[in-house]
Amino acid sequence: MTPTVPPFAELVAPLHWRTVDFISDLHLQASEPATWQGFEQYLRTTPADAVFMLGDLFEVWVGDDVLAESGGFEAMACTALRAASKAGRTLFFLHGNRDFLIGPGFAAASGAALLHDPTVLVWQGQRYLLSHGDALCLDDLDYQRFRAESRGAAWRSRFLAQPLAVRRAQARGIREQSEARKRAAVHYADVDTPAARAWLQAARAHTMVHGHTHRPARHALGDGMERWVLSDWELDAQPPRADVLRLNAPGLEPERIAPT
Repeated sequence: MTPTVPPFAELVAPLHWRTVDFISDLHLQASEPATWQGFEQYLRTTPADAVFMLGDLFEVWVGDDVLAESGGFEAMACTALRAASKAGRTLFFLHGNRDFLIGPGFAAASGAALLHDPTVLVWQGQRYLLSHGDALCLDDLDYQRFRAESRGAAWRSRFLAQPLAVRRAQARGIREQSEARKRAAVHYADVDTPAARAWLQAARAHTMVHGHTHRPARHALGDGMERWVLSDWELDAQPPRADVLRLNAPGLEPERIAPT
């Protein structure tokens, strides 16, 4: 596919921010309590002034009306996020491929501001381009076709008009198909380097931060540009995975830390 540069938003950080965290791909769900408990602990203890959740916070999100379910997992998660927000942490959420249907109901319940993908964060004189990363995996043609269709208003309206139980069943089917494609693929699609460079150049940024691929790394893209790939979270794995990418005072390199 030919690299295209989407419009991007810009967020200028307040002067008082001293520590910023980036996380993604937690895939939170009731059936994996260890990851949920680790995230809840992280929210209570992180020293970050701002936490950027760059997509796939949840394993699946089939509409904001899930928050009306009594005792539901999603409502419990939003309660924890709201507590972190009230404790003084500024929260941001950017949609992933599993939770792109998160909307204003989630924002109101969680206290997290919704971000456009991509967004430029201007902090301490630097420009950081933030994205989930899925739009840059251009070799995954089947997914890119589905992404283009499912982000449209028509698909969204049709899907959300269905009963909640039907939406959950369809979401399970989509996830199973996705996992089957990954298992069958000889090479799992990664971020396209020319596209990443084009995005960075258009944004006048040198550093991109994204998730989606579950391949935490730091990639040099040439001309002083680079991309940092976030870790997924799976605290039941051996060894457990749950890295946070943290920015501290100006002049310091980003660091990967394990949440406490």
